[in-house]
Amino acid sequence: MCGIVGAIAQRNVVPILLEGLRRLEYRGYDSAGLVIINDGLHRVRSTGRVVELTEEAGRQQVHGHLGIAHTRWATHGAPTRDNAHPHVSANEIAVVHNGIIENHEILRERLQSLGYIFDSQTDTEVIVHLVHYHYHALPGQDLLAAVRKATAELQGAYAIGVVCKDAPDRLIAARRGSPLLIGLGIEENFVASDVSALLPVTQKVIYLEEGDIAEIKLLSVQIFNAQGQPVDRSTHISELSAEMVELGQYRHFMQKEIHEQPRAIADTLEAAASHGSIPASLFGSEAESVFKSINSVRILACGTSFHAAKVAEYWIESLAGLPCRAEIASEYRYRESVADPDTLIVTISQSGETRDTIDALLQAKALGHKHSLAICNVAESALVRASELKFLTRAGPEIGVASTKAFTTQLVALFMLTLVLGRQQGRINEVQEKEWLGQLRELPGLVQRVLALETEIAAWAERFADKHHALFLGRGVHYPIALEGALKLKEISYIHAEAYPAGELKHGPLALIDKDMPVVAVAPNDSLLEKLKSNLQEVRARGGELFIFADQDSHFSPQDGVQLLRLPSHAGPLSPIVHTIPLQILAYHAALFKGTDVDKPRNLAKSVTVE
Repeated sequence: MCGIVGAIAQRNVVPILLEGLRRLEYRGYDSAGLVIINDGLHRVRSTGRVVELTEEAGRQQVHGHLGIAHTRWATHGAPTRDNAHPHVSANEIAVVHNGIIENHEILRERLQSLGYIFDSQTDTEVIVHLVHYHYHALPGQDLLAAVRKATAELQGAYAIGVVCKDAPDRLIAARRGSPLLIGLGIEENFVASDVSALLPVTQKVIYLEEGDIAEIKLLSVQIFNAQGQPVDRSTHISELSAEMVELGQYRHFMQKEIHEQPRAIADTLEAAASHGSIPASLFGSEAESVFKSINSVRILACGTSFHAAKVAEYWIESLAGLPCRAEIASEYRYRESVADPDTLIVTISQSGETRDTIDALLQAKALGHKHSLAICNVAESALVRASELKFLTRAGPEIGVASTKAFTTQLVALFMLTLVLGRQQGRINEVQEKEWLGQLRELPGLVQRVLALETEIAAWAERFADKHHALFLGRGVHYPIALEGALKLKEISYIHAEAYPAGELKHGPLALIDKDMPVVAVAPNDSLLEKLKSNLQEVRARGGELFIFADQDSHFSPQDGVQLLRLPSHAGPLSPIVHTIPLQILAYHAALFKGTDVDKPRNLAKSVTVE
């Protein structure tokens, strides 16, 4: 993995490929490269940024009407030039690949016995040599047939683009377990792993289904399913525009996306606001009957989305009265669990292509779970297509690797789900629902008020710049928010951060406390506030410095070693959303003071499409 762009056109495609890669930089990568077919095969690769690849392509004066390009996030082999994509066989065929080939070692041994020499440590190189082998073994040297034969031997996940110097009129694309789409232009066509890469040239796209192989030419696109039969796939007009993925006035995409949260929350709430209530049909036409039939909820997610799931666990049990369990998707998939067909399986993913989450959903289905709901930001994603019900958040494109607006809109969606389930269970009446909906409508304004505190939070962040460790504390429904705050700080500033329920301090973490360990406390004015205050006194007694995010109406006083920032008045069950914002801002500004690459933190990718 991580980003694929391909193009066939009557114009020079090199600028299209390079701009597409630039728009995929947010996904995280450690090398980049391209291949152009023009009286032969011309390859340029770099272990630097896309701008360096652009400079090298310019020096080499590479140009042509057919090409593929890639940004790589290392899985097999270090981030070196030899391991960078595209990979080439006999200077005839080139491949770019997202995913992981699980049987690459066996294939490598077989291909080496056939005389193929490997130049890289990657699993991807077996694909290009395998295609080359079949291309010459088959009668007529049919590139499409060679790719079909090669992919039939692959185990694992892949999205690939393939070109051949002897076939300058076609680009072959195939996918299984990793996203890939075709962009349709006027007498030109494209392929990409993410629609954002193609926005400057087209908004008209076809999403390939699992097992599809496509032959893409200037004037035509033919798609074949996993059985080799020609199929028609729906054409979609993307709602995204090129401007939506531009930085604008902001220094980083993460900062832009933090400040877009009032709008993103309002857009996600729009359907409910127009109804004056939250109908079950917002989650799908069958949602009402499904919700009436369930007796519990299990939520599967990874990373930031898992923290949203943990918040929902509190909400669904306390407000809707249904047993709820949140699990890390990669753990659920590989453990033995007891299936209940009447449990609603909820999956959460920003991209809808998170491999672990998709596989966990498939595992749940295999175990006999009948009902599934996807909460996702991408309408045509694999997770949405695999789910019975869906709710689409309206965060818009999220470019920064560290999730911000996707997280808060997930929380909004989960609270809406809680209210619908509560109505179905008879735990929430019509009057209470209107009251909660009114508070949801106030959220964008509350978030805007917290954003106005950015300067004060930035002053705190400077004090984190020379620290190596930090501790985040929360209680109850705010413990997952402490987890999210710690994750944000470690993701983009590389400061080691942990989060604990505040009541657990005396069961171990208190041993870490000293003057060099800043302690961040999420301190809403709720029923656990006095308990939390006692926990924080334990920190002060050991010389730890406290950074407290408190509600306006909570009774905290600034004192030596205690930094205090007051947020708006307590927002009740919606307080976790409000308290998320300052933690995002703190992490962002700490990273600025540290001088790290905020939008593209090392070793991380935006959409984790491999296990």
